[in-house]
Amino acid sequence: MSRRRWTGQLLLALLLTTLTASPAAAQSLAAPSPATATATATPADAAANPSSVPLPSLRATTTQVAHGLRRPTAVVAPDDGTDRLFITEKSGTVRAYHPRTGLVPEPLIDITSAVDESGNERGLLGIAVPPDFADSRSVYLAYTALPDGAVTVARYRLDDSRLEVLLSQPHAEFSNHNGGQLAFGPDGYLYWSIGDGGGSADPLRAGQRLDTLLGKIMRIDVSRGCGPLPYCVPADNPFVGTPGAREEIWLYGLRNPWRFSFDSVDGSMWIGDVGQGRWEEVDHLRPGQGGLNLGWSCYEGLEKFSGGDCDAGETYTAPVFTYSPYTGGCSVIGGHVYRGRQHADLVGGTYIATDYCSSTVWALRPDGEGGYEQAEIGSMPTQVTAIGTTVDGELYVVNDLPGGLHRVSFAREEPTCRVQSTVRAWGTGTTVDLTVTNTGSTPVNGWTLEFPLALGQTVTSDWNTDLTQGSNTITAANASHNATIAPGASVSLGYLAAHTGDSSSPPRFMLNGDACAVGR
Repeated sequence: MSRRRWTGQLLLALLLTTLTASPAAAQSLAAPSPATATATATPADAAANPSSVPLPSLRATTTQVAHGLRRPTAVVAPDDGTDRLFITEKSGTVRAYHPRTGLVPEPLIDITSAVDESGNERGLLGIAVPPDFADSRSVYLAYTALPDGAVTVARYRLDDSRLEVLLSQPHAEFSNHNGGQLAFGPDGYLYWSIGDGGGSADPLRAGQRLDTLLGKIMRIDVSRGCGPLPYCVPADNPFVGTPGAREEIWLYGLRNPWRFSFDSVDGSMWIGDVGQGRWEEVDHLRPGQGGLNLGWSCYEGLEKFSGGDCDAGETYTAPVFTYSPYTGGCSVIGGHVYRGRQHADLVGGTYIATDYCSSTVWALRPDGEGGYEQAEIGSMPTQVTAIGTTVDGELYVVNDLPGGLHRVSFAREEPTCRVQSTVRAWGTGTTVDLTVTNTGSTPVNGWTLEFPLALGQTVTSDWNTDLTQGSNTITAANASHNATIAPGASVSLGYLAAHTGDSSSPPRFMLNGDACAVGR
């Protein structure tokens, strides 16, 4: 099949859970090679209202504002002047919430008769509100349809409770990896994600195929129909005219892109793609970057996937952030760039995401030099399935069990630790000396320092600590002689590591579960 070449620069209790079977012998890559993987460039206007507060100085908290939801899966806000939120529930209902009056008891929408919710990952999965909602009174729904779980996007007209199927993809072999995110892009088109068809290790080889919508993000024009279709394919979609390819495809090479979003200021796209068992990833793409191959199943994160579907002549787009499930995570929950007013001075221009199992709040922000600042800045409630925004850009989350809606807030909380590193690299080896300072007001009596290593690094020896490595995650505990760190005092530790090309020092550190300032 002919393939157009494009290049770029980079749940439900078990719903999003990654399969525990990892690649048998994954081939490690020190860094994306220009010939095989390229990093997405930071959008020129990526921080239109940036905060200058260092990420480790942020703390995210949540306040529950509603309960009684039944396995909520998505949350969006209609721009109709009502301040409402719409929340999907797995069984096929949509509930409305108002900040002054709370959760409406009766469903706003009920399509349970059309939804296949068999299996843990099937059901009503996504919702999008069009820009003209106040006039059209329509919403768009993504769900697995009866009788066989076909992944479907449909228009629902509130005025007459009418469901109109627009596009459907058969998905009968396995019940997992349905994707389900819907969002209108800055271009006014509807974008829709579907997973690779499920099973373990992409058995359908769907991620790299262009003749199926599985493992893709689609882009369609739902404002009109074209010929027999109740929608149109935009003429500038990347695979229009490509023999054998589905022209609705916008991006390919995805495993299970459960949640993606668009930055309301610069129009860039952020994607949280759930991993197989070794790496969770976040992708960040400039506006208009259609046709990119995000790697699965040739790559999982930045690592070559053993037995994956690779093309020697293909160009793969690398993620901008990865983390290992060995930190306690299992499934990345992609979020949003914060563009609200209430906390703009703290987190303006910062991307916020979480993980279904660990509940860690990840904060990412372009650093202006082609890279990204990153930090863990708190915890979400257990089992968050989606992050949504109000019309004004404030963040809310829904969690699966016990089924609640929570408002997200941010505060400045200066870190109580600082880590400075000194790296000396040669050939395939590197030594890293770390100085950990207690910047708080109370002594630290017994400590554990956690941090990730760059891909391809393996610790061979250490000093002044009891160090263990799991995947790329390091846990360094105090030695008997340095267990106490008085306020203002420091301890030193370090390690020797082999590397396969990337000898960089760790990008973030957690001391006894709290984020540390790095190098300042």
